[in-house]
Amino acid sequence: MKNDYALITGASSGIGLESARYIAGKGINLILTARREDILANISSEISEKYNVHVDYFPCDLGEVDAPIKIYNYCELKNYEVNLLVNNAGYGIPTSFHKTSIEEEEKFIRVLGTSVIVLTKSFLPKMIERGYGRIMIVSSVAAFSPPSSIQPLYGPIKTFMNRFSDSININYNHKGITSTAVCPGFTITGFHTASGVQDEMDRVPSFMKLSAKRVASEGVEATLLGKPLSIPSKTYKILVFILNHIPVSILSFLGKILTPGRYDKK
Repeated sequence: MKNDYALITGASSGIGLESARYIAGKGINLILTARREDILANISSEISEKYNVHVDYFPCDLGEVDAPIKIYNYCELKNYEVNLLVNNAGYGIPTSFHKTSIEEEEKFIRVLGTSVIVLTKSFLPKMIERGYGRIMIVSSVAAFSPPSSIQPLYGPIKTFMNRFSDSININYNHKGITSTAVCPGFTITGFHTASGVQDEMDRVPSFMKLSAKRVASEGVEATLLGKPLSIPSKTYKILVFILNHIPVSILSFLGKILTPGRYDKK
């Protein structure tokens, strides 16, 4: 079997799981990582049987400082050639910034930010040696919008991840490496329930909600094609254009109408 692998973080549900299925459908082997070993084991068996690819898994919590290096070392031990890195793991903190401990904030930054940098930095040298590599960073439309009163660090970190993705392209595109920032809007997954903001999600108009399957398929395709940015759906492409060209005061007003609860004072 060809020693060509995609590594996917946060692969146990939502966009990560749908990305795994979509990538496997292209005949690419997988390494899946998330916190729950039992879920990973079941998913690995299901995908392997359905798509006839090799699927391995490595349970870990990216909130731990040494988790990204453990993942990299495991892939090295197994001699897996990771040519597609999908940085998907993420969650949200629903409480106000002043009510959240610094330990919670640091873990949040590790999962959404630092782990992306460490994993990319770890796998990049061998991608350069092979002259090929694709990196997918699941970001968000929140990267383009004003920070909200709920999950106040979420948007700023996603903005940082978009800029990080740009820096990979600027520095390594000529070596056959590309990075794609995938920026979906509201996506129907377990993310909002797990993050304590399902009520806000329920109040979002249905036309603004995307399926995880659509986000994953469009994001993976854009990544494999080496596109720097993927914004799934025309609705969100238009919204991002507006976000980039309208004053912040008007954006906040529109946000209160289209996404009630997101900008409420806590």
